[in-house]
Amino acid sequence: MADTHLHQTHPAIVKRLKRADGHLRSVIEMIESGRPCLDIAQQLHAVEKAVAQAKRTLIQDHLDHCLDDVVGPLAREQRRSIDEYKEITKYL
Repeated sequence: MADTHLHQTHPAIVKRLKRADGHLRSVIEMIESGRPCLDIAQQLHAVEKAVAQAKRTLIQDHLDHCLDDVVGPLAREQRRSIDEYKEITKYL
């Protein structure tokens, strides 16, 4: 059995993805019913943003918890590269 990796942010990520799933289903219905392309594009944009934010939150959470577990306690000078890496990933 695989290790379970649950973090404090996971419930919020699941909630966001379920909402995005509902919006995506709406987009499919909009396309099938012939809704205007502008309306569809706006909804698709919202779905993309929700998924991207969920991904970003998951990755940041992973870096904040899992990476620290692997690296363990390091002196401040040795941590600087890791801390900079975690900080720069926020701009991805």
